[in-house]
Amino acid sequence: MEEGEVVYDDIGLDALHQESRKWISQLDFTSDEIDFFHHLLHSYVFEPDTPALFETLQGQQKEMVVSRKKCKVLRQALQEHENKLGGLLEISSETLDAAYKKQHLGLKHQMEGCMAHFQNLKANIFSYGQKVLKKRHRKDR
Repeated sequence: MEEGEVVYDDIGLDALHQESRKWISQLDFTSDEIDFFHHLLHSYVFEPDTPALFETLQGQQKEMVVSRKKCKVLRQALQEHENKLGGLLEISSETLDAAYKKQHLGLKHQMEGCMAHFQNLKANIFSYGQKVLKKRHRKDR
């Protein structure tokens, strides 16, 4: 187990609820970032006149669509997970709590994968943007 990792057997449903809410908030913010990058990648600034950069742009635009879908699906799953929590807090059955915690751990792994994918995509977009801007800067001289 890594340092700082939560042991879900020892944590209450309230803490899982807070973590789920945090994830939903992160996905909402990521959705806003995706919208920003979508508009940026479709702006005139990123219309390179070299085929290699244009192919990179096309690939990043496709990856942006993939990220948007992953985030949307994960957010829906998290919202459903949250809705189940409401019933669990009223019932408080150890069997149901364990099932919820198992599902929560699965969502945690999905969340980590989704965020890692998007962080990698952002790094690629920044790298691409630097190449385009450097190329334009050289042209302007």
